[in-house]
Amino acid sequence: MTPAPPSNVIAVDHNWDDGTRIDLSWTLAPDDSALQGYLIRKKGAEDTAFARVEMVAPGINRFTVSDLTPGHPYLFEVTAVAKDLSESSPAATSVPVTPAMQWFDGTRFWFLVVLIVFCGSVMVFIELARRGVALKVRKIAGLEAIDEAVGRATEMGRSCLFVPGIGDMNDMQTIAGMSILARVAKTAAEYNAKIEVPTSHSLVMTAGQETVQAAFLTAGRPDAYNSDMIYYVTDEQFGYVAQLQGLMVRERPAACFYMGSFFAESLILAETGNGIGAIQIAGTAQPSQLPFFVAACDYTLIGEEFFAASAYLSGEARQIGSLKGQDVGKLIVAVGIIAGVIGETIVALTGSPAIRTIVDYLTQKMLT
Repeated sequence: MTPAPPSNVIAVDHNWDDGTRIDLSWTLAPDDSALQGYLIRKKGAEDTAFARVEMVAPGINRFTVSDLTPGHPYLFEVTAVAKDLSESSPAATSVPVTPAMQWFDGTRFWFLVVLIVFCGSVMVFIELARRGVALKVRKIAGLEAIDEAVGRATEMGRSCLFVPGIGDMNDMQTIAGMSILARVAKTAAEYNAKIEVPTSHSLVMTAGQETVQAAFLTAGRPDAYNSDMIYYVTDEQFGYVAQLQGLMVRERPAACFYMGSFFAESLILAETGNGIGAIQIAGTAQPSQLPFFVAACDYTLIGEEFFAASAYLSGEARQIGSLKGQDVGKLIVAVGIIAGVIGETIVALTGSPAIRTIVDYLTQKMLT
């Protein structure tokens, strides 16, 4: 038997969205309790037939259609489906409805909250640092060892080798390496040690020259600066590595610094430096290369330690404040992960519908 159709199908644009949703509502069919559900279909202006969207349970008279194209008009129809899967005549919207993008997407509300908390934390900590409040930053052994490494090279009468990786100046790891180069060069100038910086890109060479010159000037020894200490080798990866290997074997630097973006050459360089007995300090954000540096170098800056080096070494208020503000963000993320894991565990053990609702809200609303 053909079921009675629903009526009064109304489609309106969804408020506070990105222009991909439309809200549908309808009056339930008279024999609603005997139905399998309601089948919703849509048709765009360029479509020739209605396409299935979703089947909703009986008793439900509202549904939000998503994944639409902003600015494109759509028609909708709702059909009652009986237990034997027979369908009623469709009840359709009378005029096309066009989803429009709003100035604020309400589904991103929690993202806005997190953004405000993150940015607010950074601004608060920067202001605290400017007022002279002591902000604790844990010791990073690799950066603390810079003076030791350069001092050892000075005592042995041998040079320091700084390798800024094979990335160009548009790589954040290369930029982070330049901040560490400034500290190494300043220490070398103070100790009257020779520093050599071979590069694989011309822009890195230019930036390195400027960095080292500024460091020597800060140390009060501009006369000791020699631009020939920072030079270009080649853009070719293993040609660059071969030159570095030859340099290390011939000149036997007492301290080697690897700070930047590294790939297959990481273990080659670290093993060569280990073979000549140099003290080695490495830093990179390439997860696949960290094990090689950890195994072959004396000190390794792992991941975020590498990017925190600039703030750590300078102690400048804006950088330290930014660093501490980011820690607040990491804390919030960690709390969210722990809360989610605990919630899912409780649901798995007890089947609590209340906890299930909370976990679903966390994963489907706050983290979507």
